[in-house]
Amino acid sequence: MKEMRLSQQGLRVLSLFLRDGRKPLAGSDISKAFGLLSGTMYPILSRFEQAGWLQSEWEKIDPSEEGRPRKRLYRLTALGRKKAKAALDELS
Repeated sequence: MKEMRLSQQGLRVLSLFLRDGRKPLAGSDISKAFGLLSGTMYPILSRFEQAGWLQSEWEKIDPSEEGRPRKRLYRLTALGRKKAKAALDELS
């Protein structure tokens, strides 16, 4: 399998997942952390998910009770954690 090329933004996203441990993150969390626009961020998340580095699921809330739409929550997989650590270690 061909290795994924990682952009600077992709590396920043991975570092946030590693920093926050096993906590799931929504796109809005990532956007706030780095100021990434959705047109940049969601393609990154999609690529990582397709590669098996992330998994996602819809938040389990009732939008009418919360007064907001549900969020898609992303979490690093074991493979993603391994690849992210290796990529970030390579930069150090």
